[in-house]
Amino acid sequence: METQNISSTAPAADAAAPSGTALATEYRLVADPLALEDFIGTIGDGPDLAVDLEADSMYHFREKVCLIQMTAGDDVAIVDPLAVDDLSALRPVFADPGIRKIFHGADYDVRSLHRDFGIEIQNLFDTQIACRFLGFQESGLEAVLRSQFDVVLDKKFQKKNWSRRPLPPEMLAYAASDTRYLIPLAERLWAALAEKGRLPWVLEECRLLSQVRALPENGDPLFLRFKGAGRLRPRSLAVLEALLQLRREIAQKKDRPLFKVFGNDSIMRIVKARPTSRAQLERARGLSRKQLEMYGDAVVQRVSTAMDLPEEALPDYPRKKSPVLSPRVPERISILKSWRDDKAADLEIDPTLICNKALLTNLSVVNPHDMAALSGVEELKAWQREAFGEEILAVLEGLRKARKSGKSRKRRRRRRKKR
Repeated sequence: METQNISSTAPAADAAAPSGTALATEYRLVADPLALEDFIGTIGDGPDLAVDLEADSMYHFREKVCLIQMTAGDDVAIVDPLAVDDLSALRPVFADPGIRKIFHGADYDVRSLHRDFGIEIQNLFDTQIACRFLGFQESGLEAVLRSQFDVVLDKKFQKKNWSRRPLPPEMLAYAASDTRYLIPLAERLWAALAEKGRLPWVLEECRLLSQVRALPENGDPLFLRFKGAGRLRPRSLAVLEALLQLRREIAQKKDRPLFKVFGNDSIMRIVKARPTSRAQLERARGLSRKQLEMYGDAVVQRVSTAMDLPEEALPDYPRKKSPVLSPRVPERISILKSWRDDKAADLEIDPTLICNKALLTNLSVVNPHDMAALSGVEELKAWQREAFGEEILAVLEGLRKARKSGKSRKRRRRRRKKR
């Protein structure tokens, strides 16, 4: 693949600038191993490294990281992984706990860096998570930079094809701008979290986030990752799997993302119609005229094959057998949810940060009586236990006492009636 040959540094003029001001960012394009080594040598001079990625998930079957933007101090680098074959030199940098790696919305980036380059991250700080724990109404980078620095980001290149080469200067300028403000933003958010006593909460969330990984391809049926598949009967599930396999084959052959072959809504319309002829497929209105011309015969053939499967060959959607729950569990969920919502209102944060639905259910099922039992509750994080553990136990204990008191009153009333 042709790589871009431009000067080692260039200005990113207007991609992100304070309102009324045009600030330029000098950046270096790292397109060979020597340039990468040179930039890595500068990272050790400071404690922070701001990071962002650009990928091509909207343009190719197998997505890949196309740019890695990094800021260390005043040094901004755009690493081109399509030009530098070996990025293993970055692994020690990202694994160094002495360097704080600053991302905004890191989930996708963490998965992609590990999938493509085997990079694992120590000491991650996600400014988007920090914003949520500080009660920001909007936590997207564009909104946060506008509110904190009066900076307006131009996002017109966000969905462009970052795998194209050469990249035009304005796209490189856009990429360089994304990490320019992350370090001062992190400093501001870090101080605010520390002041509110929430810094340990965010650091634990960031540590857990640094461990997420891309889902492997393990040969499982494709319908397991398709929304709504669990509601289908076996015959329709067979049709769905056949269509998903067809879409994957076409996408791989054409090197296109799955949604650019046909979308999930189109697939579900076809599943419901189960067309075994072109006429039936046209009446299903699942495909455009162009898609019918390109894929119509193949769709009909796959649906027909699925419809001809014997009953014993039909797939079943795997379901976990729900445990038999105490009839008191809904009451515990309700009272814990009321406590959580009140606490979130006091803290001015999203209630799900304190306890999401799954955690509320697990707490209600376990019904812990002490801190040891509380520590065994699945999904309860250390910061949640330390910050709210005593209150959770008190809420559940109050419910138990109220129930016992109610039973005592009923017994006394029954004794009076007998007299």
